[in-house]
Amino acid sequence: MSHTRPVQVHFDDLDAMGLLHNARYGVLVERAISAFWTELGWHFDPARSRFKDVFLAVREFQITYHVPIMGAGEPLVHFWMERMGNTSGVYGFRVLSADGQTVHAEGRRVNVNLDPATLRPTPFSEEIRDAAKALAA
Repeated sequence: MSHTRPVQVHFDDLDAMGLLHNARYGVLVERAISAFWTELGWHFDPARSRFKDVFLAVREFQITYHVPIMGAGEPLVHFWMERMGNTSGVYGFRVLSADGQTVHAEGRRVNVNLDPATLRPTPFSEEIRDAAKALAA
């Protein structure tokens, strides 16, 4: 399974040529994935989160650009979980045109679940593993 979510490109996301700045693609992916998990009850505050896994860090982010996004608008981010390991999860993603016909960029993003006290990788809970099944490739 996978998930597709519209995201906003604002005027201040554009570079001097009116194209979406290359660094902003990652922000769009972050917004889409964060919104998905927030809707499931995840929150960065452990007291408010449905999940005990709240201290996650991005370990790796790879992106290949295909067709620039021109101007402000509402492209789509299509994402899925390629692999859920013991302490890390690998997302695949594509940034698409609003109609889903053009692939603007694609890549992968790796998250690591950290122990907040030691900042070392720690295993994901069964609860978050179960929720991540909705994104299984």
